[in-house]
Amino acid sequence: MNTIKFVAQNQNQTDFANALSKSVRNYFKANGISSSGDYRIILKAVLMLGLYLSALILVFTVHMPAWMALILMIIMGIGEAGIGMSVMHDAAHGSFSKHSWLNVLMSNSLLLLGSNVINWKIQHNLLHHTYPNVHEWDGDIGTKSLRLSSHSHEGPKIFRYQHLFGPFLYGFMTIMRFFSDLKDLKQYGKMGALDLYNVKYKTALRSLVVTKLIYLIVFLVLPFLFTDFIWWQILLGFIVFHATASVIMGTVFQMAHIVEDMEEPLPNEDGVIQNQHFVHQLVTTSNFGKRNGLFSWYIGGLNYQVEHHLFPHICHIHYPKLAPIVAQTAADFNQPYHCQKNAYTALRSHLRTLKRLGRIGEAR
Repeated sequence: MNTIKFVAQNQNQTDFANALSKSVRNYFKANGISSSGDYRIILKAVLMLGLYLSALILVFTVHMPAWMALILMIIMGIGEAGIGMSVMHDAAHGSFSKHSWLNVLMSNSLLLLGSNVINWKIQHNLLHHTYPNVHEWDGDIGTKSLRLSSHSHEGPKIFRYQHLFGPFLYGFMTIMRFFSDLKDLKQYGKMGALDLYNVKYKTALRSLVVTKLIYLIVFLVLPFLFTDFIWWQILLGFIVFHATASVIMGTVFQMAHIVEDMEEPLPNEDGVIQNQHFVHQLVTTSNFGKRNGLFSWYIGGLNYQVEHHLFPHICHIHYPKLAPIVAQTAADFNQPYHCQKNAYTALRSHLRTLKRLGRIGEAR
């Protein structure tokens, strides 16, 4: 598999990375705690899974009008987003627990979203975390529906309005992922990414097809057989359920990278980006809304994206304590540390950035 190399511009960048790594290691050592999750993330997993499953069970077991079932689908979507951001995300990074079997189990909660773990690990853990905001390498900003990079092709003029319709498109994220998984898996096989996880393409393909068939049976066939809802009500509920989760997750994910002041480094002709990898994370990532505890709790600490990108193997419950360490170390070595005041300002910055990127072609 082809890769990009990150090379420090100067000794200061290297010293910063070494000092920050040492400071974070000392934090856990001095406090005698594990960098993995503890009872807090397990409790969160129980609550998020309970929200999702209880709504699903009620729809199957209680006779109710369609409008009430639709409300439960929205609640399921909220639970689904919580599972994706607060449970699966850490588990797929191996930080949910110090027990590998529990990380595997919780990472497979991605099946409740209709997707699979190996695709996620390649797109997110491997491509996005290694190459954030690098055009044609970052798996999370690659899309034909929006221009999320100033290096993108010019594309149709409709992009100039993407700041208006972009958030609406986020509502299709999980459904589009459901259908694109097959294509993505084939691409990952060709590029050699599956080999990095010791996964055979045929084995992964068989598992993917089987789990998606089961998913469709549970959410589209069984409701038709065991409830009084007619087909279009079932389909509408399915769409609302996914749209709710998708809008939440899609918006949160984008507010960390597609905002103002974020850089979009490109490799030179030798495949090298002139930045130490820690520094690359700093110039392409932004925090937001660090003071909103409940919001941060629900989204799995994804508002601490700087800390997450620097230390993805550390559970998100530790990010509030690590943030001052990262900020101070960055200041000591004159490195950037981006943070939006709250989620509202981050969203506005994201929309302004979408507007700017949508008009890139006009400026050329």
